[in-house]
Amino acid sequence: MEHAFFTLQDFLTHTKGSVYILMGLALAGFVGWWRFLVARDEENHKNVR
Repeated sequence: MEHAFFTLQDFLTHTKGSVYILMGLALAGFVGWWRFLVARDEENHKNVR
């Protein structure tokens, strides 16, 4: 995956795109993790009451 960046604009555009992808994955992972934690909490409250 060798890619030569000839200008600063090429580098910044590539970096920005990579960051958007990483942040999208991080956001999706966080939402999934939050839903997992909330679902576990609701199951525990059902068993207590």
